[in-house]
Amino acid sequence: METEKNSTNLGPKKESKLKAIVVYVFEFVKIIVISLIIIIPIRTFVFQPFFVQGASMEPNFHNGEYLIVNEFGYKKTVVGINQKEFFTVDNFKEISRKEVIVFRNPRNPKEYFIKRVIGLPGDRIEIKDGEVILYNEENPQGGILDESEYLTKMLHQTECREQCSFEVKQDEFLVFGDNRKYSSDSRSWGVLPSEFVVGKVLFRAWPFDEIKIFN
Repeated sequence: METEKNSTNLGPKKESKLKAIVVYVFEFVKIIVISLIIIIPIRTFVFQPFFVQGASMEPNFHNGEYLIVNEFGYKKTVVGINQKEFFTVDNFKEISRKEVIVFRNPRNPKEYFIKRVIGLPGDRIEIKDGEVILYNEENPQGGILDESEYLTKMLHQTECREQCSFEVKQDEFLVFGDNRKYSSDSRSWGVLPSEFVVGKVLFRAWPFDEIKIFN
């Protein structure tokens, strides 16, 4: 009789313990699901981390720096699962001249580049005597692009590569690295189609002594 009584007393304890485990697992799964609901859209449509690789943007961005890229409005995003596409979010924000952007390499879309926007749709750009000459509606006769705010005198010389003259059409950009001598950019592979743009550099998070918000 004593054994039977002890067995009966253990039942509610086991049931209570099992219920606690179920509640814990449920809460844990709920937190994961809610986190994914929040994080996935932010990661897909709003912000993306980016590590600088190489010296093409020195002295303004250095190898190993950790940046946050603002994708919202700049990146064309296809939403789907596997091969099935549900909908597409087109880019709708304008990119300004001299802004720094991250984009997929047109020659190898799995590779990401960081460069500065030099030419906008409707521009004609020439490289002459080491200077960038800009022709557009505001400068029909052409004028030297002032890059003194981000280029040092040592790096100011812009050399020709495969091309010295560029016509920037609709949905295209001309991009150069700040370190002109050591940058693979539009001078080597031509204008950048807007569909490859990922976003605009918003924030430098690392190293800590170089933290900066970019307007």
